[in-house]
Formats: sequence, structure tokens, C-alpha cells
Amino acid sequence: MEHIGTLGLIGIIIVFFFLFLYYVPIILWFSAMVTGVRISLLQLMLMRIRKVPPPVIVRAMIEAHKAGLPDVKRDELEAHYLAGGHVEKVVHALVSASKANIDLSFQMATAIDLAGRDVFEAVQMSVNPKVIDTPPVAAVAKDGIQLITKARVTVRANIKQLVGGAGEDTILARVGEGIVSSIGSSSSHKAVLENPDSISKVVLSKGLDAGTAFEILSIDIADIDIGKNIGAELQIDQADADKNIAQAKAEERRAMAVAEEQEMKAKAGRARANVIQAEAEVPKAIAEAFRNGNLGVMDYVKYKNVEADTAMRDSISKPSQSSTTTPPLNKKDGKDDKKK
Repeated sequence: MEHIGTLGLIGIIIVFFFLFLYYVPIILWFSAMVTGVRISLLQLMLMRIRKVPPPVIVRAMIEAHKAGLPDVKRDELEAHYLAGGHVEKVVHALVSASKANIDLSFQMATAIDLAGRDVFEAVQMSVNPKVIDTPPVAAVAKDGIQLITKARVTVRANIKQLVGGAGEDTILARVGEGIVSSIGSSSSHKAVLENPDSISKVVLSKGLDAGTAFEILSIDIADIDIGKNIGAELQIDQADADKNIAQAKAEERRAMAVAEEQEMKAKAGRARANVIQAEAEVPKAIAEAFRNGNLGVMDYVKYKNVEADTAMRDSISKPSQSSTTTPPLNKKDGKDDKKK
């Protein structure tokens, strides 16, 4: 029992020892003291209580001290960490900016970091410019020929406009708009192919980097390909549209003519029906005239003679079937001819 109690006591002592080292990081305090960073054990213990990792703050202070940055303070580093920032990237960016003679303060670096941008990458891009390849941009010259252009934009980070400045997408959109405008104002696609640097000059003169987090250093045309003949396609489409309109109008006129013809036929049919109906009433009128004494026998005879004369004239004016056909050969006459 005494042996078990001794082991339990030793275990408790070991646990308390590690807890003491956790809340009182003596080794970390000693390394800071050796490098010349002044920080007390009490401050390290309070960092643990405030849930701030002491190794991150101490390493950042050591790096800043060795780089000769007196503006970096412990309280500001802790506040930036509690605000959700990246302490190590901020210190790396400050050291890189100091070595490259770039004016970057601690407040500006922390603001850039809290804005969601990589401040260390921004400093590196300010020292080493970045090349952005634009997607293929299609534009049409005045002669109707389409040109597909690819460009390379060399940009450098603008530290002062990283907070609130537009990103790479805005740069690409503005460059594409400038390429389309430059090619569209060219009188011929051949002029663009002969002098592709004219596109770069026009685009650069427009100040496309205004309000962005970058500074455009150069715009180089990497490739120009000839696309479709948009002008000819538009003319063909217009011709097809005009043809379809003409066909539709012709079909409309034909339908109106057919309808008019049908209407005329209907009118003619009604007229014939009226004539037939009127002719059917003639015998009744003649009979009524006989009964009333308005028509005599001689008048009726004259009417019949005129009717007969009209029928005879109609029969004479029409060719008879017998006159148009040749009479058949008489077999008897043929035999008589043979005998002769």
C-alpha cells in the first residue's frame, strides 16, 4: 500500500510539473532573454490565461528584434492574434519590406492581413512583379474580321491600396475591355496584325490600374489568331432574313389572290344561279301575260322564232364532231377499187 501511495504521489508531482511548465514556459522565457527580447514569466502566464499561444508571440518578437524593427510590440501582437490575424505572416512581411526599403508600417500590415489579403505575398509581389495571363479575348475590327488575342499583364502590388483596392479579376476585365476597344477602332485586321504593340500602347494609356491593389507595369500581346468573318456572317444572316420576309410577303399576296379568285367564282356562281332562276320565271311570265291579254299569239310566235334563230346560230358557231374527224373507209368501195 505504501508503494502504491508513493507512485501516486510521484504521478501527481509529474502532472503538476508539466502544468507548471505549460503555464510558466521557462524554456521559452530563457530563449527570449538570450536573444535580447524583454518579456517576463508573468506576461507569458497571462498569455496562457488569455488563450494566446506564447510561442507564436515570442518567436514573432525575436524575429522582429533580430531584423531591427522596434515598432513591433507584444501588446499589439496579442491584439492582432485575438482579432483573428496571422502574426507570423505580418512579421515576415514587415521584415521583407524593411529589407527591400518598402514603406510598410505595423498598422498597415495588420490592416491588410485583417482585410483577408496575404500581406507577405503582397510584399513579395511588390518586390518581384507578377505576370497574369489573360484568357482569350475576341474582338472584331471594322472590316468584320474577328481577332482572338492573348495578353500577359505584368503587375506589381500597390501596398497603399491593398485595403479596399480591386483584385486581379478587375485588372483582367479592364485589360480585356481595352483590347476589344483597341481592335474595334482599327480600320482593318491587317493593321492590328502588323502592329500588335499598338494595342498595348492604347490599353496602357487608359490607366486601367486606377482603384486597384496593383500597378500595371506592362501589357504584352502574346498571341493573335484570326477568327471568323463576322461581317460576312452578318450579311448572310441579313440576306436570309430579307429572303424569308420576301417569301412571307409573296405567300401573303398569293393567299390574297386565291381568296379573291374564290370570291369571284362565288360571285359568278351566284350570278349564274340568279340567271337560271330568272330563266325559270320566263314561262310563268309568258303564261301570266297570255292570261292578262298583254301578249298575243303573233308576239309569242316571234319570240319562238328569235329563240330558234339564236339556237341555230349557236350550233353553227360551234364546230361539229363530224367535220373534225375523217370519215371511215368504206369496205365496199375498197373492194371495187381492187377490182378496177
